[in-house]
Amino acid sequence: MRYCLIEGARLLDPANGVDKVADIYIADGKIQAIGHKPAAGEIETSIDGNNKILLPGLIDLGAHLAEPGFTQKGSIATETKAAARSGFTHICALPDTKPVTDSPAVVQLIQEKAAQAGYAEVLPLGAATQGLEGEQLANMFSLTEAGCPALSNARKPIKDSYVLQRVMEYAATYGIRLFLSANDTTLADGCMHAGPTATRMGLDGIAETAETIALSQILLMAEQTGVQLHISQISSARSVKMLKQARENGINVTADVPLANLVYTDEAVSGYNSQFNVLPVLRSESDRKALLAAVNDGELAISSNHRPHEIAAKKAPFSDAEPGMSMFDCFLPLALKLIAAGELDWSAFVKATNQIPAQVIGLEGIGLAEGNFFSAVLINTETAADLSQLESKGSNIPCADEELSGKVEALFVNGAQVL
Repeated sequence: MRYCLIEGARLLDPANGVDKVADIYIADGKIQAIGHKPAAGEIETSIDGNNKILLPGLIDLGAHLAEPGFTQKGSIATETKAAARSGFTHICALPDTKPVTDSPAVVQLIQEKAAQAGYAEVLPLGAATQGLEGEQLANMFSLTEAGCPALSNARKPIKDSYVLQRVMEYAATYGIRLFLSANDTTLADGCMHAGPTATRMGLDGIAETAETIALSQILLMAEQTGVQLHISQISSARSVKMLKQARENGINVTADVPLANLVYTDEAVSGYNSQFNVLPVLRSESDRKALLAAVNDGELAISSNHRPHEIAAKKAPFSDAEPGMSMFDCFLPLALKLIAAGELDWSAFVKATNQIPAQVIGLEGIGLAEGNFFSAVLINTETAADLSQLESKGSNIPCADEELSGKVEALFVNGAQVL
């Protein structure tokens, strides 16, 4: 047997109780040995892991890959290459493509494009309603049969409570997990967090109640139907409390927070910088700290909420610019910034970007344990991050002028080295 050896790296995987400096041997796509040399075989390739960290590959629970339909913003090839740069091995692609991911044919197209690109494994989220219009149920069962790990309506509204109830009942009947965003669109007619900064700048704000009122409705219906529920992209401290109480009451619910909401607040909008026009909006410092505390307590996953845009999409006045950040190129450096500042624990970061997401979408056998398929990333935390050249086609990164650190030295997806 011929092995790939990663030598002397710090292996960190809290799900498997691993935090040690050790050699790791990979062959036939799987981890053959950790901390000891296999009895037989020879080393075919060797990678120096000294002063580097080996983590299970990052899993993203929500990204916009632009393809099919929005080629001016990006493609599956460009965006998965950018994701690989930050250590992502698996990406849940949101269904707001063109055409919408509401048929097995579109699911197959996305899977084929991702396989051709050869970077991260893309797991398409199927549309919960036809055309994401929120009125008629999509063919939910056929979408899961085609390979969708869950169904989502992205941030598109579901018409009314009756349709939402039907979606949940159908999903519960067939054991389908739903990804829902808590967003009352009738209360979300604004472009940033409703607070002193919005008032000072004369911009229309979106209060946290646009999220919490919708979240309350979703949680009550989840309790009634017993659906497997994941809340995508929460942004407020009140939502954290509501989710914790719901779990204590026996509701089967998980949730994620976009990385941007852990790094930035509404004050970043000062100067009308349209790069910070995002959904969900960036909220107050108290919200940011509460979200970070929930991540450190193991209550939330971290998603990228990656949404690439061409230059023209962000050149409009702040309120008219298209919302979203291109996050894949800078996801790892921004996360390491939080870790270096002592705001985010290493173990919590791994749990939030691998263990919780894997549990949500049902991925098994991917951690740093002997016999598992090898999906992992080797990180050099000391090397400066070069963001002058982006892999994503989107130019709308939030940290172009920041001095950040963190570089992926090697990336393996299901045993294959892609970087």
